[in-house]
Amino acid sequence: MPKISPLAAVDPAARIADDAEIGPFCVVGPHVTIGSGTKLYNNVTVAGNTVLGSGNLIFPNAVLGTAPQDKKYRGEQTRLEIGNNNQIREAVTIHVGTSKGGGITRVGDDNLLMVNCHLGHDVQLASNCILANNVMIAGHVHIGNFVAMMGGVGVHHFVSIGDYAYIGGYARIHHDVPPFVKIDGADQVRGLNSIGLKRAGVSDEAIALLEEIVRKLFYSRSKPFSAALDEFAKRFCDQDHADAHNNGAASYARQIVTFLRRRDQGQHGRYLESQRGR
Repeated sequence: MPKISPLAAVDPAARIADDAEIGPFCVVGPHVTIGSGTKLYNNVTVAGNTVLGSGNLIFPNAVLGTAPQDKKYRGEQTRLEIGNNNQIREAVTIHVGTSKGGGITRVGDDNLLMVNCHLGHDVQLASNCILANNVMIAGHVHIGNFVAMMGGVGVHHFVSIGDYAYIGGYARIHHDVPPFVKIDGADQVRGLNSIGLKRAGVSDEAIALLEEIVRKLFYSRSKPFSAALDEFAKRFCDQDHADAHNNGAASYARQIVTFLRRRDQGQHGRYLESQRGR
């Protein structure tokens, strides 16, 4: 049987793995699933249609699966899905999705959400991310893998953040953040996240190529951003030329160029803005 404190309020309809642990003063609703090895320390609330995978650690005063902060929400049967081996620290809040936003808020695997983080409705957070204290993620935001956000970052709704992005403390993010870059202030690209890429085992060749791309797109004054992006797109993405660049370094180049081309298709620098209601 799962280890459930007699001081916890757990609905008998909740589906709880045999080796899960639920501490005192936790509240678990009837439509909740808690996977193997997941531990709720104390004073944790898990409500709504919420699935917690295996090996998660949920710290005191976290609130998961409650209704979204959206005036259009009318009690639809939307969901929150959290993967495996996440650490969700004190006072973190994550809400279920909305019917117009896809219906599901998702958190992947092996993430660390520090004290007082907030993930709004319909957020899609991938895996191996670190969100430091007081990070505020608005609704409908998509976040890639291995993203690091320092304390107090605020992210506008419908923003996309690419893999291996690093966002400095108290940054204000209004536009899509390309993969592999460092961001500070109000959407300011400060260079390549070379340290994060090296730690991830990315080759020196790929890092050097990404350095060239970031420098020419965001720092060079020799030509406009759009012209430089078109050159890289032709070099790495257009079929007639891309076949000559099938090595690992070029795959990283295609990823950042494709991301930036997609961003330009959106509104206000946010591709997902163009997908509202779809």
